[in-house]
Amino acid sequence: MFLNTSLLGLSCWSTPPDTVPKRVAVFPLPLVYYTPETRLAYGAAATATVRFRRDAGDSTARPSQLTFGVAYTQNRQLLIYLPFQVFYDHNRYYAYGEAGYYRYSYFFFGVGEQQVPQELYEVNFPRIRLNAFRRIGPGGRRGTLYAGLRYQVEDYDVTRTEPNGLLGSGTVPGGRGSRLTGGGLGLFCDARDRVFFPTRGVVADVAYWHRNRAAAPEGTTRFSRLSADVSSYHRLGPHVVLAVNYFASYTTGTAPFNALSLLGGTKRLRGYYEGRYRDQNAAVLQTELRLPVYRRLGAVVFGGVGALGDEARLLRLVAPNAAYGAGLRFTVNRRDHLNLRLDYGLGRHSSGLYITIGEAF
Repeated sequence: MFLNTSLLGLSCWSTPPDTVPKRVAVFPLPLVYYTPETRLAYGAAATATVRFRRDAGDSTARPSQLTFGVAYTQNRQLLIYLPFQVFYDHNRYYAYGEAGYYRYSYFFFGVGEQQVPQELYEVNFPRIRLNAFRRIGPGGRRGTLYAGLRYQVEDYDVTRTEPNGLLGSGTVPGGRGSRLTGGGLGLFCDARDRVFFPTRGVVADVAYWHRNRAAAPEGTTRFSRLSADVSSYHRLGPHVVLAVNYFASYTTGTAPFNALSLLGGTKRLRGYYEGRYRDQNAAVLQTELRLPVYRRLGAVVFGGVGALGDEARLLRLVAPNAAYGAGLRFTVNRRDHLNLRLDYGLGRHSSGLYITIGEAF
């Protein structure tokens, strides 16, 4: 969900470039953003930045961050959220994830080729996601490689569906709610020159979820998923960057609809509602050209194309979905080049405005 980037990004806003890092620093923060899924959202957050005593004197050791946030949206949605990322022992260990509770509402548009007019549904769900890695390479200019374990639990309680709609009919796996539990393996490689606004390098996150369990009123199912999310960054001029993102996801078994591969949202094919298209498999290619305008102000143009697939066809390449758009950037933290993001995306019979913190990829 988009909020993770927003909260973690805002934690660096309050740190002046010349501040001597403290071992523990806590920042209270306002929280305001806009997406098609929430409309205007507002709230408050507090972020703790931690540097462990074991890493004292190591300028290459990354700081750890924990954020607690509460937001309420114009669509009467409630989000209580605790994202975290922890580096320990000179970056030898890396963990990230979230714990949260959401009272949310979404539009459902169908699954795969079975598309329906938008159906509003409401859902309450606590969620825990944990990714714990250990460095398995020496690091250096070619990047740092981590390997580890992943775990997730999510109690997706669907409280309201449209009368006579497809979602509440009992034919959509998880349409009346589901409890998702399971784990898997992961690889993470980071060769970026900077975290928030890279100008060169590559970052890759590969995940394999093995036979995760989804218990629903219709019965219990299991599914496995292999996914890869890779972004590369290319400096075309002194301040011009081309960013390219590749994403692929392959699912076997029967996953609940809320755990399928999705297109749309703040990160993947901006211009489409989050989950506007969903199916077992997905592949997405996105590019973004990032340009300076004046001092802290920048601009971007972006475009992408994605395709979905299922057991019968790995990907339906004859029916891709494309989106494009443009946006502005304002650097709120010059030290780390953290940007406030304003994007307007256009898809097929669809559009979306996004105001968040941090880049899409």
